[in-house]
Amino acid sequence: MRPRKAVIVDDERLARKELRTLLKEAHAEEVHVVGEAASLQEAARIIQATDADLVFLDITLGRETGFDLVPAIGTDVEIVFVTAHDSFALRAFEINALDYLLKPVDPERLALTIQRLGPEQQPDVDDSRTLSYDDRLFLRLNDRRSFMRIADVIAIEAAGDDSMLHLVAQPSPARTSRSLREWDARLPERYFIRIHRSTIINLDHVVRVEEWSHSSFLVYMRDLAKPLPMSRRYGARVRSRLG
Repeated sequence: MRPRKAVIVDDERLARKELRTLLKEAHAEEVHVVGEAASLQEAARIIQATDADLVFLDITLGRETGFDLVPAIGTDVEIVFVTAHDSFALRAFEINALDYLLKPVDPERLALTIQRLGPEQQPDVDDSRTLSYDDRLFLRLNDRRSFMRIADVIAIEAAGDDSMLHLVAQPSPARTSRSLREWDARLPERYFIRIHRSTIINLDHVVRVEEWSHSSFLVYMRDLAKPLPMSRRYGARVRSRLG
């Protein structure tokens, strides 16, 4: 496997130097640093110019935040976030990145990150933790990376092995590679419930439920133009949750 082309983004020159040295001394076969940047504008330029496919990205860059660089880089670029904050500070986010490192970067912890590199490897995320209603996910939605608040999810519909997310203030649903089963296992039960074998809804966004036929209902959701069908199998449980 060829070395990954990496860019280090950090506004502290010493921090960039230390990370470059760690990578060069212990991981030269896996990672080749092709550039460094102290600002988001400079980082975006270098990533594009070098065709980098890996970024070590500091979260705090003076008055800028590393998160703001994400929409400017391609979805094929892996991101390793670097932060001086402890892991508790990151619990508000589920960063769907390759990994994150705490400063000062520990060589053994960096080695674990490098082990996760691979052409077919998917980002290593915690797929067992139940999500909180206040969580924000960092996902590939359609053809771009973006943050998504759990509270902004109106409904989720199955789309083969993927799923389509109906989100607040978004006129069209967004596709993500996560399956409906994954969402069902991790979304907070207090707010989300399945109304059909292929549909999950956010109870906070329900407007009303109407009987449609002897075997099904229609669920009208705030900000959705069309109601969602609900099978009678799920009807009693949903109506009891709605009071």
